[in-house]
Amino acid sequence: MLDHSKITRVGVAISTLALLTPGYVFAQDATTGGVSQELVWILNTLLFLIGGFLVFFMAAGFAMLEAGLVRSKNVTMQLTKNMGLFSLACMAYYLVGYNLMYPLGTWAIDGVFSGVWGVAVVEPVGVALSAVDDAAYASTASDYFFQLMFCAATASIVSGALAERIKLWPFLIFSVILTGLIYPVQAAWKWGGGFLDSAGFLDFAGSTVVHSVGGWAALAGALVLGARIGKYKDGRVIPMLGSNLPMATLGTFILWLGWFGFNGGSQLAMGSISDIADVSRIFVNTNMAAAAGAFVAMVTTQLVYGKIDLTMVLNGALAGLVSITAEPLMPTMAWSCLIGGVGGLIVVFGVPLLDRFKIDDVVGAIPVHLFGGIWGTLAVVLTNGDANLGTQIYGILVVGLFTFTVSLVVWLVLKAVMGIRVNEDDEVMGLDAAELGMEAYPEFSR
Repeated sequence: MLDHSKITRVGVAISTLALLTPGYVFAQDATTGGVSQELVWILNTLLFLIGGFLVFFMAAGFAMLEAGLVRSKNVTMQLTKNMGLFSLACMAYYLVGYNLMYPLGTWAIDGVFSGVWGVAVVEPVGVALSAVDDAAYASTASDYFFQLMFCAATASIVSGALAERIKLWPFLIFSVILTGLIYPVQAAWKWGGGFLDSAGFLDFAGSTVVHSVGGWAALAGALVLGARIGKYKDGRVIPMLGSNLPMATLGTFILWLGWFGFNGGSQLAMGSISDIADVSRIFVNTNMAAAAGAFVAMVTTQLVYGKIDLTMVLNGALAGLVSITAEPLMPTMAWSCLIGGVGGLIVVFGVPLLDRFKIDDVVGAIPVHLFGGIWGTLAVVLTNGDANLGTQIYGILVVGLFTFTVSLVVWLVLKAVMGIRVNEDDEVMGLDAAELGMEAYPEFSR
């Protein structure tokens, strides 16, 4: 039997594609003087959906990168953490996070804390343009989906830094608090129309709002958790090689791909020539920054260490991406290379800096996302005439102080109540066996 509702939806889709011909797109609307409002709403919604599933694919990138950079005895645990954190982030953001992040003017404390508590709500089935919340924007469901992916990415940053010695459930509890409370509250200060936005703080796609937040939370966790057994011995840093560099490289390329949705989707509109041209420009700048970050890390490790370090090259690309995220629209390609290239330098010198202070970050997440995020936020002043250096520093400090302090308190409470670190025997055995009950293989214990 034919499903007429499906036929109708297919017909609508075909009709929509037909409407995207030049004759329609540039036809004058009697009311707006441009394309129809309905088509703008459809195109903006489509941007969020495409951008959202690209950012979703970054979850696979984080999982592959982290699984490739931990030792074989901890791979399954790392994959389990990534599945768990993403699933719980979806629940936490639905239950409370989305409304905390977007109070829509309903503040319990003006510009600081939302007065809206409750689950996210999207449009009813079959809604008409006349009944939507904002006919000039996009569907609420697409906006929710897009923003959720950013929220989940923040928790993924923490996962890699604390690998190989943290218990599963305390980590997942922290992920719920991070994605349901910490991230949405500070994101509301900028993207929800809060006091940082009013102050003129600029962060286009989240060098500070997303990446440094993950970095600050990871730093607090690493300080409370301590280094892996044997990582620092007799004044030396003992290398602990990852299990699968091809997998880590694949994860990096997946993250690189997902970043086009991360930055491009943050244009928040593609219903006009200028909007879609800007999205294209953002894609180009994002790509150039990543390429420059990888290349600079490659050259720098060759000069400093006499050999190229692949893990530094991978993180150099990611640091380039983080660095351009605060302002991917305004730079030229040359500026994008410079901004991304500095990100690559930051990683090469940031990793040994952490080691000097015996801060064990398994995958280099703190140099990439925290140091790179700070640099990218400051670099906005290089290409955006509306940016003010003092305001950018102010935003970095406010978000950093809030995130680090609250994260530190949460980690300390979890440590006191249930413990956050596995015991020494379990760490040596590997978390796959100790936490997940998988058989331990002695040859994987390196």
